[in-house]
Amino acid sequence: MGGGDGLAAALLDLQELTERLRRDCPWDRAQTARTIVPHTVEEAYETADAALCGDSGKLLDELGDLLYQVYFLALLLEETGGGDLAAVARAAHAKLVRRHPHVFGDGRADSAGAVKRRWETLKAEQEDREGVFHDVPETLPALLRARKVQRRAAVIGFDYPDAAGAVADLDAELDELRAELARAGEPDPETEPDPCQQHELGDVLFACVNVARRLNVDPELALRSASSRFVARVERARGLAAAAGEEFAALGLAEQDRYFDQAKEEE
Repeated sequence: MGGGDGLAAALLDLQELTERLRRDCPWDRAQTARTIVPHTVEEAYETADAALCGDSGKLLDELGDLLYQVYFLALLLEETGGGDLAAVARAAHAKLVRRHPHVFGDGRADSAGAVKRRWETLKAEQEDREGVFHDVPETLPALLRARKVQRRAAVIGFDYPDAAGAVADLDAELDELRAELARAGEPDPETEPDPCQQHELGDVLFACVNVARRLNVDPELALRSASSRFVARVERARGLAAAAGEEFAALGLAEQDRYFDQAKEEE
């Protein structure tokens, strides 16, 4: 790092730039929290993608974009009298100190798991939460929201004792989905889903997230990775078919599967 003075100067420069754009740029002047938040979410995903791909240059760039979102939203907050960037930073500092008694106090935590459990307990104790699921955002992506409510339930002990229990629950939910499929059959394309099938499929997805949570797997990232692998394999299968003088889209499913399996084997 460039030292405290360099960091302070860089952060102050960005604050002054944010204020200048808010004052002098027609687009920035027109923004509200409601209009800017979709950009914030997009930048967060782009930052996550950069971190996962291991490209430090891209991560540096995306972190800057995300940091600007924080500055801009803090400026909007200041305009409403709700606080400013300094208040945001102080609140974050105080919260992190409060939630790390094993670092800043006499608490003990000998593992990452112990820290996480203590973290959830402290949040519940210190923030006067009402109910188990207080302040779980409705706007979270569905997979992440499912994981968050499961974590909240686990804090009060409402959880399977191990991953095997979560997998058994997934098997049971799959059986219920199979039963509904046998009852109602498969709907025609582009028609309303059967309500019972939709309900059971939701339970299966929720159970999948619970298994992922027990395995310390982020369900959102796991599904994104699976989607990326699928795209790469289909494109490779199409290439293999083309090299053999065949049009992948014109082949039957058995032949498409053969090329798809070949693409998997190449990995």
